[in-house]
Amino acid sequence: MRLVVGYLATPSGEDGLALGAQLARSLGAQLDICMVLPPDRTVPARVPAETGYDDILASRAQRWLDEAKSSVPSDIDVDVHLSFHDSFAQGLIDEVSRLGAQAIVVGAAGDGLLGRHSVGSVSTELLHSAHVPLALAPRGYRHSSAKKIREVTCALGTRTGADVLLRTAVRTCERMQTPLRLVSLVALDPQNDLRDHRDTPDDIRDRAVAHAQSTLEVAKSALPEDFPVSVTIADGSSVESAVRTLDWQDGDLVMVGSSRLAQPHRLFLGSTAAKMLRVLPVPMVVVPKQEFENSE
Repeated sequence: MRLVVGYLATPSGEDGLALGAQLARSLGAQLDICMVLPPDRTVPARVPAETGYDDILASRAQRWLDEAKSSVPSDIDVDVHLSFHDSFAQGLIDEVSRLGAQAIVVGAAGDGLLGRHSVGSVSTELLHSAHVPLALAPRGYRHSSAKKIREVTCALGTRTGADVLLRTAVRTCERMQTPLRLVSLVALDPQNDLRDHRDTPDDIRDRAVAHAQSTLEVAKSALPEDFPVSVTIADGSSVESAVRTLDWQDGDLVMVGSSRLAQPHRLFLGSTAAKMLRVLPVPMVVVPKQEFENSE
């Protein structure tokens, strides 16, 4: 198994690298640190053409990659790759295909401020075009002291695609040997399939509890008999307030499915997941809405 980390020599890049190392150790995966440079870069007027600006840039990028590699703990198999593309995001996707990787990891901080997570232009493009799961590290994640993923939280709704998300979460937990927590956000979604205009708040919560119990049974049937799995109903006046009621610890990870608007085998961040992202203190993994290749 291989994980591609989209790396920049920035705090956000370090956030993504820290998450990548945690995931690689937990999954027993190889870590591929990838940096993408723009081709045919225009040489600034202040830099004489004969200095070989592109060569200098590539040389500097390779040193950044080597420094990143040296910062990864020795128990993790790691390699570095430098490539060229007009789009950093598309360059990463090309590397995923070339290397046969199963996921992309990036630091979410960028040019769009969204609380702890800041989905910049690269993350946004990946969320619309990647065909493998995308792991987003929140701002400051480089300071995490967790060596491995502690627990996986799977946020399940009732729309099409939840079964794919659940299977992916179950496989991930089995490989990581971590407990699985199922969180039902049904009561928080005003468009959910379980809501009726005649429902009272108690009716809505009762349906959410029933839904959570149902998904728990499905998860249990796919897990070893003694595998630790729990279920939690998160409710509140908003998605953000409900997420804040959940207990989060260093090393936790959230998995969410793609929006129903996503193209087959592609990602798309739905409105509920986007609201969660604003307040989550832990990494989020967005899973394509249809099954993807999961080779070793």
